[in-house]
Amino acid sequence: MQKKITVLGAGSWGTALAMQLAKNNNVVNLWSHRREQAEILQTSRQNQRYLPDIFFPENLTVTADLDVALLDSNLLLLVVPSMAFRETLDLIYPKIFNKKIPIIWAIKGFEQGTGRLLSEVFQEKFTENYPHAMLAGPSFAKEVAQGKTTAVCIASKYAPEQFAAPFHGGNFICYTSRDLIGAQIGAAVKNVIAIAVGISDGLGGGANTRAALITRGLHEISRLAVALGANWQTLGGLAGMGDLLLTATDNLSRNRRFGLALGQGKDVLTARSEINQVIEGEGAAHDAWELACRHQIRMPITEHIHRLLNNEITVLEAVKSLSDRMLKEEYL
Repeated sequence: MQKKITVLGAGSWGTALAMQLAKNNNVVNLWSHRREQAEILQTSRQNQRYLPDIFFPENLTVTADLDVALLDSNLLLLVVPSMAFRETLDLIYPKIFNKKIPIIWAIKGFEQGTGRLLSEVFQEKFTENYPHAMLAGPSFAKEVAQGKTTAVCIASKYAPEQFAAPFHGGNFICYTSRDLIGAQIGAAVKNVIAIAVGISDGLGGGANTRAALITRGLHEISRLAVALGANWQTLGGLAGMGDLLLTATDNLSRNRRFGLALGQGKDVLTARSEINQVIEGEGAAHDAWELACRHQIRMPITEHIHRLLNNEITVLEAVKSLSDRMLKEEYL
């Protein structure tokens, strides 16, 4: 069934998902908060900066007018940086709350500075009973836009199948879950582990070290997620292991590239400027470590990335400290 869908956020990921929704015969309005960008995208019919030479379907329109973007919408997809999540909710709340338009987000991070899950922020503003969901899983924007086979997880306590239906089709495969907490933790903390793997690879650490960091990193993610009420099986799926493998091992990942730059001896500011996009793993490292401390969860990789980005230790000190870990049973 055709829907009219509003996508808020015209970066690489928002654009790619808008294109996928349009390919599935939905009418899509892609909203950019910058009028100049919206006009360029609408005129050129492509996102030249992030997804060059991949042209928009005819049923995708770009606008900077929020009221136009929301007109008669059946579903809202939020694809903004996690730091802008609350601000975006505040912006749309008076326009849509009474209409009960379902909201799904494809954002992988915590609320910056508080460590709160985005679902907590959402429920504080819109109430727990307002229909909401999250899209997570191993999915690079470029490959989605190119139509390459991709599998994602749609997590929601409320009929996740209904949220998944507009996306599912062609080479875009949706699985559903009711574990919204697990999906959020997996999606956010995998970026931290990807930075660690990037650092190791930048130092020439090799395949053995990469495999060890990914495996122990998944253990950290699972430990935190379960402490917050998630199902441990979620972290073995697309929103956990799947997303971690993709983000930690392929150079399309900005978090991995950020780590590579640090491992090659560049400072944080230089590494960040080279990426020139939001690096969600930076904020997630601090927020995840704060959550770990609050819940008394051991997360040594996350702790070392947090301390490194806080300029408390150097890259080589972090590597030595992690390498000097005590002998212990694997699953403790």
